[in-house]
Amino acid sequence: MEVEDATRRTHLANERTHLAWWRTGLTALAVGLAAGRIVPELAGGAAWPYQVIGAGYAILGCALILYGHVRREQVQEALARGEWAPFPASVALATTGAGLVLGAATVLVIVFANS
Repeated sequence: MEVEDATRRTHLANERTHLAWWRTGLTALAVGLAAGRIVPELAGGAAWPYQVIGAGYAILGCALILYGHVRREQVQEALARGEWAPFPASVALATTGAGLVLGAATVLVIVFANS
């Protein structure tokens, strides 16, 4: 009974994690929309820097949603085999790098776009 409960909890945790990937992806899409369409209308001046940053956030959002599905499948398959599916360091590095690049670009656009 204890093993069955642990497996059930692990499946539920995997579902929550999948939804977290979705929430994060949707948030990045919302930031992309705001940065690419709303902020240029409010700020005036050249719109293209905001649009480029907005597109970057939107691409990141789509990638996060897609990878959330891939990761969910990896964990489900590992659970079926009674194994562990470690989180790939390459994905951690890629998402961290994308976040840092977009964050730095956002700061640069905020500081220099209307200068």
